[in-house]
Amino acid sequence: MRVTTYASHSALQILKGAKQEGFETVAFGTGRVKPLYTKYFPVADHFIEGTYPEEELLELETVVIPTGSFVAHLGIELVERMRVPYYGNKEVLKWESDRSLERKWLEKAKLRLPRVYDDPDEIDGPVIVKPHGARGGRGYFLAKSPADFWEKAGRLGIRDKEDLSEVQIQEYVVGVPVYPHYFYSKLNDELELMSIDRRYESNADAIGRIPAEEQLGLELNTNYTVIGNIPVVLRESLLMDVIEAGEMVVKTAEELMGGLWGPFCLEGVFTEELEFVVFEISARIVAGTNPFVHGSPYSWLRYDFPVSTGRRIAMELRQALGEDRLGEVLT
Repeated sequence: MRVTTYASHSALQILKGAKQEGFETVAFGTGRVKPLYTKYFPVADHFIEGTYPEEELLELETVVIPTGSFVAHLGIELVERMRVPYYGNKEVLKWESDRSLERKWLEKAKLRLPRVYDDPDEIDGPVIVKPHGARGGRGYFLAKSPADFWEKAGRLGIRDKEDLSEVQIQEYVVGVPVYPHYFYSKLNDELELMSIDRRYESNADAIGRIPAEEQLGLELNTNYTVIGNIPVVLRESLLMDVIEAGEMVVKTAEELMGGLWGPFCLEGVFTEELEFVVFEISARIVAGTNPFVHGSPYSWLRYDFPVSTGRRIAMELRQALGEDRLGEVLT
């Protein structure tokens, strides 16, 4: 068995972790990035050019690890019908990619969520508008009133209320962004807190370098495209808040879609009242785990050797192989 993934997002970490656990590795994607995975960071034993070279991957007896780029580039429909064994539960994809289903999931898990506005004309405070799907923050925008919403929505091609199915309008909760990364082991029935990050976003973070009076003069439109990730070590008294949130999400997933296993991330903020408000879930490995290729403070507290999220996936696959339980974690 070999481990494969799409050559983008968190592939370096996934393939490195697989090699640390003794697996042969395969990357696939555009030819331009091949040297990244075979020369500059030699983590891929094989590189196949192509968006999804299914026959070659089947011949090499691979198991595919999904990432945000994998789902975004291939599309949910292709992923659902692919024949290459897939680590995780494919049923989760439609719940994650549709913000209405995602909210149903998080509400049932009894997490504190931002208010959602069904009608833009009811906006009575700051909101953040998000297109559906994994887009790395692209297309998000802030609005403070119905008029402000309709003016900015035109940039996304939203002209009237019939187009609103393409976005979700969320209350903008003021707080510190926090993105805890989890791993749920289906084999051991255990949740692990792997690491925590916050995102560095353009141009939302860059605007802060411009004096306020100049910002007003430039009339800048805020954008939230993710450029990179910054490690965060959370105040210790808040750790149970994020762990309990993760536990509730896993328990609810079992009831709604047959389970969530492997890596996932809750995206939210801590308010000044120290309340964890969750606005999104990424039900797969996230790029925020990339600063922790050599492990994080949290993985070091659990393990006596470096464990990235990529390696933790490979450890689960190694255990499943050894216990003849691969069928429990692959779909």
